[in-house]
Amino acid sequence: MSDHNIHTTDEHAHDEHAGLSKAKIWQVFGILLLITVIEFIIALWVLPNGYLSHHVGNFVYIALTLVKAFYIVAYFMHLKYEKLGLQLSLTVSFIFIFYFITLMLIEGGYLHLHMPFQ
Repeated sequence: MSDHNIHTTDEHAHDEHAGLSKAKIWQVFGILLLITVIEFIIALWVLPNGYLSHHVGNFVYIALTLVKAFYIVAYFMHLKYEKLGLQLSLTVSFIFIFYFITLMLIEGGYLHLHMPFQ
């Protein structure tokens, strides 16, 4: 009887993380393709023709890249199927890493502009 419960529990855990169906893979592929096409349109048509400023274009690129990174990590690296605690710990860690890199770049620019080097 205990072997049956273990076997059923293992099957349930395996089915939960079995992977993506073909339809879901194609859906994620379509979303990633659409985002990439939007990036190419912005880079090759919108920015050269002056419809957006480069600052807004950079912001849009960063936002679209973060969305693409979310889909890749969530579905192809299976983070979407992990427990909430692991998701939050990884997300908070990456937010702090990004924040500290941004602060270092800002501070490096400040030092370069305001401290004379001889």
